[in-house]
Amino acid sequence: MLVFSASDKGGTGRSVTSCNVAYWLSMKGQKVAYLDFDFGSPTAGGTFEISRIDNGVRDNTGLHAYLLDENGTPARLSVRSETDRTELSRSRHPSGRLVLFPGDLGGSEFTKLDPQMIERCTNLFVTCEQEFDVTFVDLSAGRSIALALALAATKQVQLSRAVCRWLIFHRWTRQHIAAARGLVHDDHGVLDTGEAWGHDRIELLNTLRFVRTAVPEVNVTAGLRPAQAAWLQEQHNTLTRAANRHGMGESGILGKIPVEPMLQCREQVILDVDVAAHVANAETVAAFRELAEKLTNNAVWEQVEVRR
Repeated sequence: MLVFSASDKGGTGRSVTSCNVAYWLSMKGQKVAYLDFDFGSPTAGGTFEISRIDNGVRDNTGLHAYLLDENGTPARLSVRSETDRTELSRSRHPSGRLVLFPGDLGGSEFTKLDPQMIERCTNLFVTCEQEFDVTFVDLSAGRSIALALALAATKQVQLSRAVCRWLIFHRWTRQHIAAARGLVHDDHGVLDTGEAWGHDRIELLNTLRFVRTAVPEVNVTAGLRPAQAAWLQEQHNTLTRAANRHGMGESGILGKIPVEPMLQCREQVILDVDVAAHVANAETVAAFRELAEKLTNNAVWEQVEVRR
């Protein structure tokens, strides 16, 4: 399975959520690859707490260089072998794997696609699809070349039988809801770009699901003045109506990630030891694990449907 993580704006929690879901899938015994396709800001190494590549590899062996044909095989790193965090290195399933394909330090967004780049990308996806149970492709925010490259590669005949799923991330704000809707449906969005590369528009739409992040608990009013609590509830109701109007209501949401204080200062994988130490909320870990289950459970996935 190839899972493409996309968002129209930065700061959606796309990358940190994807990293956490990848971790929890590996804890279920899955073999998981994580491809850092955020070419201008490849920070997955930092999220997995591999400090020497927190902004990408420095030896021209990352995905940016690979797609430019500057290295024959991109670097791949075992997260648990390379991480600086002892608890993460020891937290493992006997048959699970979590492998990071990092970006390059100093890389940047590409300005155009060429057939050779698409071919190299396709070959990489084929290799990962054959070797791993789940491959996450963390795309740059917005209508990027990374998004177009993923859509072009997945239309190649070599991947005609691959299971591809798209997760569209947005925060629970008016601006983010509108941006996520636009990324899917507006000009040069996922559907437009996919159709240009030969995808069927309706079939592609059926591979999309939304993920809400940083969702506040509106029922918790402790510490709020009555006017603040009333305003928060009113805004929540307004956002709910907007999401329904844009076809992003409850029926199209695969997962909701609550506001997590631990992630406000540092984006990282949250472990059970963090919950046990009372520095992370159990509800956040539960949300990551639930999203991992829904993503890979075909029956549950099919129950969620994005409205046209």
